[in-house]
Amino acid sequence: MELRHLRAFVTLAEEQHFGRAAARLHIAQPGLSQQIKQLEREFGVELFSRTTRRVELTEAGHRFAAHARAMLGSADRATADMALIAQGQAGRVSVGFIGSATYDLLPQTAREVRDTLPGVRLELHGELLSPALLDGLLDGTYDLVVLRPDNIHNPGARVRVLRSERLIAVLPDLHPLAGEWRIDLAALAGEPFVMHFSGHRSSMHEHVLAACAAAGFQPPEIVEVGETATLVVFVAAGLGVALVPEPVRSLALDGVAYVALSDAATVDLAIATRTGEESAAVARVAEIIVRRSAFRRP
Repeated sequence: MELRHLRAFVTLAEEQHFGRAAARLHIAQPGLSQQIKQLEREFGVELFSRTTRRVELTEAGHRFAAHARAMLGSADRATADMALIAQGQAGRVSVGFIGSATYDLLPQTAREVRDTLPGVRLELHGELLSPALLDGLLDGTYDLVVLRPDNIHNPGARVRVLRSERLIAVLPDLHPLAGEWRIDLAALAGEPFVMHFSGHRSSMHEHVLAACAAAGFQPPEIVEVGETATLVVFVAAGLGVALVPEPVRSLALDGVAYVALSDAATVDLAIATRTGEESAAVARVAEIIVRRSAFRRP
């Protein structure tokens, strides 16, 4: 049973006339007759009773009509759905974000995908660290990730830098420097620092240490955390000061002040997809992230 046979049957059932049905289908009348006979031979029943004046559905034909319309409807919906997927307007896309991108790029991306690509089911994962994001991209957990591109040399990932982000200070709101518009990083020498995990678990730890070294000091005490939100909460609790990329300002929290730094160091933000990724939906979501990332530059 072929779709063309189903369409021939349904059209003849609606027209009840071989000539008119053949004209609608843009085929010759004998060809239409052969398709109907082939269906009847396949089922072993007559679907139409034929007279010289009209064609009418038999009881079997009436029962089959419901099946035929349902199958054609499913086929049409499947065709339309595949067209949307081919155009990147449907499908599932799983996206992972590092902590700082969680607060600006994640909500911006979610809103634009919802408004412009309503057929795309977006799975969002925020507050993750770059090494875990890269692992998740390569093993298929995520379709694309927003991360720090430090020391990524994996042929399985295609990495594009989105922007550079200034580091800013996060201070308890009662800190003597909390009301300043801009400070030298050296002014925080001697303060305990709250940082992301050291080692291979986070790239930000080394960036902060490098910035402090360039300012002429090493933090005397370090408290390590896994999430950016937790880092800011710890600063609010008075456990130390911190350096974060500027977009973390979007995380408004009582008890902290964000203060700009003179001659601030910068860190890169990048987007990564799997090498050879062919999903049109992934490409469309990636385009949105690239465009949204341009809204914030040093």
